[in-house]
Amino acid sequence: MKRALRVLSIATLSTVLVASPILACDLEGLGKDEYEELNGAYRTGDSGINEIPVMEGSKNIKYLSEVAAVPLAPSDSGLPVTGGDVYAYKGYAYMGTHRLGSGSNEGVRVFDMKDPANPVEVAKFADNLPGTWQEKVIVKSVNTPHFKGDLAVVSVQRFSGAAEKVGTVIYDVTDPRNPKELGFWETPESHLNGGGTHELYLTTQGNRALLLAANSGSFRRSGGAIHDFVIVDVSNPAEPKEIHQFDPKTIIPDMEDYRWTDEHGQLRGANAHSVIADVTGRTAYVSFWDLGTVMLDISTPEEPKFLGRTSFEKEVQGAAHTAALAKGGTVLVETREVFNPTRHGYEPGFGYVRIYDIKDKSNPKLLSTFQTDNSKNKREGYPGFTVHDPKVQGNTLYLSHYFDGVRIVDITDPSNPVETGAYVPVKANIWGVFVDRNYVLASDMETGLKVLQKTGNGKKK
Repeated sequence: MKRALRVLSIATLSTVLVASPILACDLEGLGKDEYEELNGAYRTGDSGINEIPVMEGSKNIKYLSEVAAVPLAPSDSGLPVTGGDVYAYKGYAYMGTHRLGSGSNEGVRVFDMKDPANPVEVAKFADNLPGTWQEKVIVKSVNTPHFKGDLAVVSVQRFSGAAEKVGTVIYDVTDPRNPKELGFWETPESHLNGGGTHELYLTTQGNRALLLAANSGSFRRSGGAIHDFVIVDVSNPAEPKEIHQFDPKTIIPDMEDYRWTDEHGQLRGANAHSVIADVTGRTAYVSFWDLGTVMLDISTPEEPKFLGRTSFEKEVQGAAHTAALAKGGTVLVETREVFNPTRHGYEPGFGYVRIYDIKDKSNPKLLSTFQTDNSKNKREGYPGFTVHDPKVQGNTLYLSHYFDGVRIVDITDPSNPVETGAYVPVKANIWGVFVDRNYVLASDMETGLKVLQKTGNGKKK
């Protein structure tokens, strides 16, 4: 019980109004024995894919199964390395790392996925920044007057006073086995327990490369020196140039210090947590916590235009965490990270998915919600049943769901999402999910990289 109370106290911090995104599994300060004790607590699950029906339509996941589970090599301190988000590009998987214990800077791990059943770690980069952690990495091909090849942008967040700088580091990963640092876009925060870029995205417009940086909580930590969402031109990766800071007061004029009272009388807080762009690179979707998903026309990135945003009913905690697009960009999937299932004044339960029709971005229409059975319930002592990140392939939605593993949802009819499968490994703590080629990647915070693949008969390779 003492351990449960400790976990809940950390988790609760992530859901109070305007708090920084401290997560239930941020294990700062734990020693090795304490970490191993927590690692074995409060998580259940069966190894492999649960029995599921064949999906109707062109896709089915009947024979999807775990073909590989690769732990991350431990840090020099002997502590396990916790996984952050996962991304795949051109046959390689890139896995960020989360802060843990002593906060050793573990950077980004690169895996050769030539044989999905046997991922091979071939490189590590962004591990030369003491006092920081690297949650998010995005890789894209760019062709600018200054650089042609594959760029990786990596979030750099402060973990301790040892951090000399935070923000986003930029690498050339044209050869994924030999990453080369090109540049660094630095944020001005000096707060010892936060700061830097939390999540990010890399997109292109013709011969321009743009970094979209969600610097969660930066406005408060920097004393107003930098807003939480910033657009940076990285066409010359060696000299990133900040070209726009988005001020949410353009949407809510009476907002003060990123706080305001909404039309229902609820005190709300804005916090740019994550961002994506559409395939054209001309529309950005910023997950702005209680402000909802903010949609911006960034065709002229120096002067974005507000298009619209999602909003929440009085009883719904905001917590817009991450977004994904479906149906050719006409449908928005919004995940809400809510760890506190009993917050006063709001509906009980953990965070869940909201699905919107955004054909008219000035008037998003809520089509449906999706919740796992565990997320519907208020289960004291079980802080990890909230949804985390979404990815969409065709009519299938993949969700990373912490202790609830990876959930697989048919959104052929976005008004009626139907769960068709779930991958819940033993002691699941799934941070990220990514779909690439003929496999699905999942990053488990404690146990590393998981690979799911169709084998044709439901058996592991």
